[in-house]
Amino acid sequence: MSKPSVYVTRLIPQVGIDLLQAECQVEINPHDRPLTHQELLENVQGRDGILCLLTDKIDAEVFDAAQGVKGIANYAVGYDNIDVPEATKRGIPVSNTPGVLTDATAEMAWALLFAVCRRVVESDAVMRSGQWPGWGPLQFIGGDVTGATLGIVGAGRIGTAMGLKSKGFQMKVLYSDAIRNEVLEQQLQAEKVDFDTLLEHSDYVSIHVPLMPETRHLFGKNAFQRMKKTAYLINTSRGPVVNEAELVDALQAGEIAGAALDVYEKEPVMAEGLKDLKNVVITPHTASATISSRGGMARLAATNLLAMLKGAKAPNCLNPEVYKQ
Repeated sequence: MSKPSVYVTRLIPQVGIDLLQAECQVEINPHDRPLTHQELLENVQGRDGILCLLTDKIDAEVFDAAQGVKGIANYAVGYDNIDVPEATKRGIPVSNTPGVLTDATAEMAWALLFAVCRRVVESDAVMRSGQWPGWGPLQFIGGDVTGATLGIVGAGRIGTAMGLKSKGFQMKVLYSDAIRNEVLEQQLQAEKVDFDTLLEHSDYVSIHVPLMPETRHLFGKNAFQRMKKTAYLINTSRGPVVNEAELVDALQAGEIAGAALDVYEKEPVMAEGLKDLKNVVITPHTASATISSRGGMARLAATNLLAMLKGAKAPNCLNPEVYKQ
């Protein structure tokens, strides 16, 4: 009996590849770049399983090309790159990799928060330039963290971890979410507030919502005008949650003090003018880039896909209703 054929759209940590190769015939994108859509269509033909990345658009056209595919495992916690309703309609299970990157992403949000409010990147550049004249009392003055108010937009796994890590800084925590978060309330005396109230009272606003129609451009001109002029925005969720062009305008106009971004509206491209601003810190979508997180994502994606290939329910199935069809 031949082994199932699996296509991996980009090289992932070896632990995931090893799991797949033990039971499957595995082909991996040989290029260190995302596939073009045409390349993706060509390579998914005749496959039993697909392990894809957030950079791969998995739509009806891909499903048409991958006739007979038994499952699609996304190497990411987000899955806005996959047309899940279309997959469900076709009876194709889809999975993601939640949990394993929670702390890494929350840690990155904190790294970005400190980097932007304490002007780490800006002052680092001055030191590297050799132009620092020596200490001065008005140089690189930034925001205070201890005792400040942290606003968490989206209090799921990562938002909760972000909030809990504020405890050592004695911060007041506000959160905005459709669901009450008893962990944050019990451990931090956090307060659930509406979105506008959070914006108006937070010194730091950290975004942790999924990308959905109702969260696309959640942060735009109106949101920035509601924020304090001394406030900072941190985004480690999804780029299109922020209207990047309007963020550039707000930063240029001094409507908010600064922003720190790990994700972008049209990755890998940034909005015009963003990279030229001194009051923004920009990193290349590296929130999950730790050894344990990326390895854990690979292991989980492979485990999900192997389950689907055997006709079993994947541990992290996004559309379990396909098993009832």
